[in-house]
Amino acid sequence: MKKKMVILSILLILSAFLLTGCIPGDMSYTTNHPAGFFSGIWHGWIAPVTLIIGIFRGNIRIYEVVNSGWWYDFGFYIAIISGFGGLSLFRRRKRYKQNDE
Repeated sequence: MKKKMVILSILLILSAFLLTGCIPGDMSYTTNHPAGFFSGIWHGWIAPVTLIIGIFRGNIRIYEVVNSGWWYDFGFYIAIISGFGGLSLFRRRKRYKQNDE
């Protein structure tokens, strides 16, 4: 059981490093190549991790400043709402099912 926890922890840490490879504010986007819709979705999904990294590194932000405008915003908010809002709806549904039984 302890071996599984160690392997799971290592996989979780490696996944976190892979997921943060394209974080907002890392200067990978320029005015000629701004962040678009899919970047907005990605940045919305990794927003909690980016927030923690941003505490320790001043140039990292949750939101990419160099973006394509409305489409980036749309993707970002869809990811935020579906990620966090979807979890709370799932939890409520599960809680109601337990109370009905």
